[in-house]
Amino acid sequence: MVRNWLNIELNSATDNPIVVGDNILVGGNFHGEYPAKALDYLAIGIHELSSISERRIDKLMHGRNTEKNSENEVILPSFLVNPAPVDGLNSGFMIAHCTAAALVSENKGLCHPASVDNIPTSDGQEDHVSMGGWAARKALQVVENVETVLGIELLASCQGMFLRQKNKGKTGDEPKLTAPLQKVYDLVIGSSVRLAANDIYMAPNIEAAVRLLREEKVWQEVEEYIAE
Repeated sequence: MVRNWLNIELNSATDNPIVVGDNILVGGNFHGEYPAKALDYLAIGIHELSSISERRIDKLMHGRNTEKNSENEVILPSFLVNPAPVDGLNSGFMIAHCTAAALVSENKGLCHPASVDNIPTSDGQEDHVSMGGWAARKALQVVENVETVLGIELLASCQGMFLRQKNKGKTGDEPKLTAPLQKVYDLVIGSSVRLAANDIYMAPNIEAAVRLLREEKVWQEVEEYIAE
């Protein structure tokens, strides 16, 4: 829908008046209302991806409440990190989750529609206005925030699989991955992402995971499994 609206507007004449032969047409074809609303809708729609993604990340943080093996032992540790010899030394994905939550909260403010605003300018000649410039800028920021949240979820999911592999001898858990999930996991661990059972500096990992999403490498791995 958004693509269709923007394509129409980008290929439309926006002169005022429009001169066609001997005909002079005066109208409001220059108005940016349609692009502004389309971009507002885009921000709201794309934000939903980060909203549900953050909730899935949260579920992975609660080791004590996650799946257990046949011996009633927790399969995934809290915050997706193995306990440190001294309590409090390993925080794992706790701050990464806080980052995702902060970005989702930021998006809630950015998703307020710009197109509902209006400030007359040019001695009242420019009224009412679409605020389409701000709609575009904040829509881009929402998309970037969503990419980061999804990158954190990708990391957290792969970290969970990594820990299940690493701890399977302790928990008796034998992780079995579906074919597309295995391909995504192999892609991530084969990239510059570094997974570890103890605390590591997370920023490079998050940036690497976001690149995999932006370059559509994750999509390329799973496309054949997605129904038309």
